[in-house]
Formats: sequence, structure tokens, C-alpha cells
Amino acid sequence: MALEEKSFRARLDALRCAGVRPGLDTMKALLEALGNPQDSLKCVLVAGTNGKGAVAALIDSALSAAGYHVARYTSPHLLSLNERFVLDGRPVSDEELESVADETFAAVDMVSRQGRTVTFFECLTALAFVLFRKSSPDIAVLEAGLGGRGDATNAASNVLVSVITRIGLDHCEWLGSTYAEIAEEKAGILRPGRPVVCGVMPESARETVERIASLDGCPFTAADEHVAVDSIKPLVLTTPSRNPPPIALALEGAFQVENAMTALTAIDVLCGTYGMHVSDLSVRHGFESVAWPGRFQRVERAGVTFIVDGAHNPDGAMALRDSLRLARLEGPLAFVCGFCGDKDVLANLRVLSGVSTTGWAVPLANTRSLDPAKVAERMLMAGFVSCTACVSLKEGLAKAEAWARETGGTPVVCGSLFLAGEALLELDAFPWPIRPPDANELFPAPRSTPPKP
Repeated sequence: MALEEKSFRARLDALRCAGVRPGLDTMKALLEALGNPQDSLKCVLVAGTNGKGAVAALIDSALSAAGYHVARYTSPHLLSLNERFVLDGRPVSDEELESVADETFAAVDMVSRQGRTVTFFECLTALAFVLFRKSSPDIAVLEAGLGGRGDATNAASNVLVSVITRIGLDHCEWLGSTYAEIAEEKAGILRPGRPVVCGVMPESARETVERIASLDGCPFTAADEHVAVDSIKPLVLTTPSRNPPPIALALEGAFQVENAMTALTAIDVLCGTYGMHVSDLSVRHGFESVAWPGRFQRVERAGVTFIVDGAHNPDGAMALRDSLRLARLEGPLAFVCGFCGDKDVLANLRVLSGVSTTGWAVPLANTRSLDPAKVAERMLMAGFVSCTACVSLKEGLAKAEAWARETGGTPVVCGSLFLAGEALLELDAFPWPIRPPDANELFPAPRSTPPKP
């Protein structure tokens, strides 16, 4: 008998107190209790700091357009848990999640009796493997959560291609303080002898991934060497094996060109190594129809254009800044900002102040939210001239909308993926059916040294 919705989500929520604990011992025990559902799946595993979710979505969309039955698992969700589990382009229903909940929670209870603590993310990842085993996809595209080596998704046993997207300085307290150190953790998803695709990233990070690939005997393909960009609007990409027609990429923002290059490289590697067939027309259709909300998303409300973006670390802020400059939006810009307290808020704001010094600080509906008054203080420190702390996102959006009507400008909502989801809900612009928002992971104080499996 399926669990009631309240019971299902309540049990998941109870696991949030375990926080985030990198390492695979508990995850492997949980999967063994479930009969190792991951063994039935052929996977593409995507890790990185920025862009990994978009790359996973693009790969999924192109493979689906080519007629493959595709499953996708991503994190975090913006609003609903269901977003994390996608089958053939649609988030799964509550009924589909509940159909595998009893089995998954029985395994959680078994592992817990062994003295192990199962985290929220481990439970959801195990649930994804069980759900996907039941669906029997041709391929599953998995986005790593935190890091790579010790991430729960790295328990996937049959990884056809590992993909590493752009490396940035985020979660440094867990993963390392340099690009090379973080790249080494991300490259923990590589499988000996299996191909790896490397996105555009700092040279020290790329060198690290390439070195580890060489040691593991992994064929290495760099996206910026494999794909030539002949035009951005429309997007014209060519590779040694294909020449797709011009693409009206569904994802806006200059950084999405880089993500499209990485996704196309991964598709070519799948085709060249494993005999999959994805036509140029399928690539175009998939890239033009992909849905990945909250990433430089334009939203119209009552004649005012908002940009909603989940940029939450300095590299993401730089990508947003560059995209805003290239977009050539009419009128001035202003920011509606909210941040998690564990982020480098000042570094983010110093980047953003390069395009505007007007903004409103808002809270997140998340326990990690930084108080708006403290965000406003940091805005002033970063060079903002006009900034106001607001008691709610609704107030911040209303003030930004009034400012836009007066100046003809464009408000930009950014600082957190959680804020992006909240803003899309408030602006009535979320692409999928909306249910009451679900809580996300909790991030406790990290260990001084991330554990290795």
C-alpha cells in the first residue's frame, strides 16, 4: 500500500537533520538493501560547479528527441521534489514517487538499524535508482550533488560517460580551496577505461581532470576543442562528425552556449563509443525544447520584464554579469538579491555591482537564508549606491516592479537557486504543475577534510 503524501514527505523531511555527509559507504549499503537497482541502468554522470544541471537537461532533451527513453535525476529542486526525477521530459507525479517509497524507506530503516545514518540526499538518490529501475530507461542522466567522488550519485555502477562541467570556487570548505583541488574531487566520478568529457574551465582544473583521465585510461575529450561555435544567435555548432542546422537555444544567457558545447560533446561521445544514434535534427529539436527554469529566464509581468537567475557563487555571478551585458536590455538594471549565509556573498555582489549599483535585499524561504539587513550591508560594501532591505520577496519584487515602471529598466532576481524558484512561483512563471513547495537539503558545518570513500 502506497504511503500517504503527508507521510512520504514527512519521512523525507525527517532525514534532513542528517545534513550532508560525503562518502559512499552508507549509500552502497542502502543500495544493497534495495537489490542494487543502479546495476540495471546505463548512465551518464555529470559533475561540476556551474552548468551541470543545464548540461544534464540538454543531453536528456536531445536523446529524448532522438527517440530514446531517458530518465534524469538532478538537484536541488527549485520548488517541488518531483522536479528532481524526470522521465521522458516530464517531472514524475506524486503517485510515481509513492509507488517506490515503501520499498525505499524499508531499506532506509534496515540500514539505520545497522547504525548508519541515511541523509536526505542519499534517500532521494536511492529512490531515483529504484524508480528508474522500474521504468527501465534506455539511459539515465544523473547530476552529481555536492562534489563527485563522495557524492551519492557516484554509486552508479555502469557509467558510460563522465562529464565534468565548469569548475568554480564553491563549497570550498568541503571540496578544497583551489580549482585543482575541487577538480580532483569532481573527477572522482571517472570510470577506468570509460570516456570523459571536459567542459570549459580554468586551466589548472582542466589539467587536473586530464591527468586523472590519463591515469585511469579514460579517453579524454575537451568540449572547446571538439565543438566550434560559428554563431551565437542563432546558435551554430559544428563538430568533426556533425553540422546541425541553426539552433534557437531555449536557454538564454551567454554561459548556456558553453553548456550546449559540453552537452553536444557528450552526445557525440555516446554515439561514437556506444553506437547510439542522435541526428542533427534531434540535437536541434532537443536544444530548442529543453526546459531548465531559473537560469537567465525572462519573465513578463504586467509589462515589466524580469530576469530570474540562480547564480549563487562568484563564477555564476560573472556568467550572469557577462550575459546581462551581451543581452543589451533596454534601460538600467537593478538586482533583487537573496543569499544563503554559507555563500561568499560579498564576492558575488562585487561582481554584480559592475553592471548596477541599485538593488533590494530579500530573505529566502530557507533555513540557510542570510538576513536581508546583512545582505544590504554587504551590498553597500560591494559598491551599491542604493539598496533596501525588504521583509519578503513579494515586497522586493513589488519595489523592483515600481522602479522598472519609473525608469524603463529591468530587475534581475539572483543570489540563490532557492530564490529563483520562489521568484518564479511569485511571478507565476514556473513551467510545471505547482504543488506546495518542498524543503531542500540542510548543510551543517563541514568536516575539516572531506571524507574519501
